[in-house]
Formats: sequence, structure tokens, C-alpha cells
Amino acid sequence: MRVAFLGPPGAGKGTQARELAREWGVLHLATGDMLREAVAAGTAVGAEAKRYMDQGALVPDDVIIRLMAERLGAADAAKGFILDGFPRTIAQAEALAKLLKDLGQTLDAVVYFDVSEPELLRRLTGRRVCRACGHTYHLTSSPPKRAGVCDACGGELYQRDDDREATVRNRLEVYRRQTVPLLDYYRARNQLTTVSGEGPVAAIREAIRNAVGAER
Repeated sequence: MRVAFLGPPGAGKGTQARELAREWGVLHLATGDMLREAVAAGTAVGAEAKRYMDQGALVPDDVIIRLMAERLGAADAAKGFILDGFPRTIAQAEALAKLLKDLGQTLDAVVYFDVSEPELLRRLTGRRVCRACGHTYHLTSSPPKRAGVCDACGGELYQRDDDREATVRNRLEVYRRQTVPLLDYYRARNQLTTVSGEGPVAAIREAIRNAVGAER
């Protein structure tokens, strides 16, 4: 199973990708996590990426493609993967197609998560993350038992810079301007299917299974 999940920030791609990757026995490749790990490690690529991430702008294609090429070339990626947050531009999509062709692979499906802007704002600005263990909460849909304190380890909860409202609005505008053309790109290749990203998590997951022809 080789699938890409597309959709705006906060659409729920990561939540679904984590569970379905376990269910299908494939890798969950999240570019956001890969970039944050590079930033935390202080690598050259991470330092370069951080300047863009702090502004809510897209990280340049060449940086993302270098990260992804290394990962897709690893032995454990041969069994399949779910791409979460990649590709984000047509240039990335073309680079991905070339990477996969070189590996003798193709994408089985591209799933677009359709979510309204008010719902995206609610989801993104309410997110809080534990500084110590990285566990994620939401102020309204999944709050911690004690305000500002992680249930799992007692660490401090904080709001990421890219979850503040002004940055979120900028992220959504950047998404619309640079990423929405991808829908037409994959639609023209008969690879795109759309699912609603709003509603019960289990119902969304079932819609994805149906969209890609996967069984439990």
C-alpha cells in the first residue's frame, strides 16, 4: 500500500495516517515530524527549514525532497507507506513520481481531506503539546486533566508558534495558494479521491479504507 494524504494543516491527516499505517503494516512518513526532528537535531537542513516554519511558510521543495528521497530509499519503505504532508506542491509531486519510478514503484492512491476553514482554525489554535514527551492535547476536544500539565509525564504544555492564530491563517493562505493546484494535478491523473475530514474519526477512517480499496 503506497498512499499520499493531502489536505490543509489541521485536517486530521496525521491522526488517520498513524492508525492506518499500523493497521496496514506500512510506514507513516510525516514531513512535519521529519522536519521538526531535523530542527531539534540542529542539522544544516533543520536550521534552514526552521526559518520558514517559524513564519508559517512552506519549506523549500529541495529541502523536503532531500529528506524524502533518503527515507523512501531505505529498506523498510519497500513494504509500503502513507505520506502525510508530502507532496505539497506540484514540483514535489513531480519529484515524488521520479523517486518512485526509480524505485520501481507508483502511488496507489491520493486521498484529499476536505475540512472547512472555521473547523481548521478551531482545531489548530486549540492544540497544546508537551515539552517533555511530545504528547498532544486540544483545549476543547481532548484537554488535559490539569490545565497546562501533561497527563502522561507531568511536563509543561505549550502552544507551538505555528499554532497561533495569525500564523495559522497565514499557513492556510499559503496552503490555498501553493498546494490546492495539486488537487487538479492528481485529478487529471485519476489518482485523487476526496473524503470529508469532519465527523467521527472512525467514520473518516472507514471512508479512507473505501477510497483506497483497503479492507480491515
